[in-house]
Amino acid sequence: MNATAPNQGAYVLLTAAHNEEAYIEETILSVVAQVHRPKAWVIVSDASTDRTDEIVRHYAKEHSFIRLVRREKDENRRFASKVFALRAGLQSVELGTTRFIGILDADMAPDPLYFREVLKKFEHEPRLGMGGGWYVERHGGQLRAARGYSPNSVPGALQMFRRKCYEEIGGLLPIEYGGEDWYAEIMARSRGWHVQSFPDLQVRHNRPTGSARGQLRYCYRQGFADFALGSHPVFELAKVARRILWKPYVLGALARLVGFLVANIQGKRAVPPEFVAFLRKEQMSRLWPGALAPDRG
Repeated sequence: MNATAPNQGAYVLLTAAHNEEAYIEETILSVVAQVHRPKAWVIVSDASTDRTDEIVRHYAKEHSFIRLVRREKDENRRFASKVFALRAGLQSVELGTTRFIGILDADMAPDPLYFREVLKKFEHEPRLGMGGGWYVERHGGQLRAARGYSPNSVPGALQMFRRKCYEEIGGLLPIEYGGEDWYAEIMARSRGWHVQSFPDLQVRHNRPTGSARGQLRYCYRQGFADFALGSHPVFELAKVARRILWKPYVLGALARLVGFLVANIQGKRAVPPEFVAFLRKEQMSRLWPGALAPDRG
């Protein structure tokens, strides 16, 4: 049974799922087990062709707060599919007095106290506009957080927004090469909101780490996303230098730099000049001291 908790029904949860039959059931069970369940949880099947829809429908029949939204493939939306799916999910629910909007990826498994504890953080800090925990993955038989996390950044798979903050920044921006979570953080800070993640709130990531080839492609695209959002070239070089010190990340760091350099030749900005100016001022203020300190941006 769902225990009574402060802010009961204060948040809605959104999940974009594309062919997630291997992980979605465990994610559903972890949310069902929360002591503070969402007012509504909209799972958007983003043109899934496996058993994702069937699994979600099964649990939606048992739990009225779970809703399935089916989004068919749209050739006009060849990028940022996750953002479009999340938008469709949010549009399908009546927010009413809802105070918080959360995003949870379909391969995440929070422990039963997770959302209660996240909302406590918001209650204690009125200017906290975006918050969330850290996710942990299995490495060598142990669960540990990926390197590079920062308390000033929230993983896109676990972002919780104060509704007022979400509305002020205009929600997530569809960006061709990704980076919508980073965009949201920067926009929130530019509007005077605090952004913070909490390493004491850990969520298990069930999807195994991708192949080296897949990771290099992902890092290369991240370089394009960095350029699209206006990252300062000096900051990019410092970031690559820092990650080269982490031996398992050398190739990924170099792939990201190559992507950034190629994007400078053939890419285009996804944001207005004032956004770029704010980001670059923020980045340069963090370079000295601590150019080699962990940072996710």
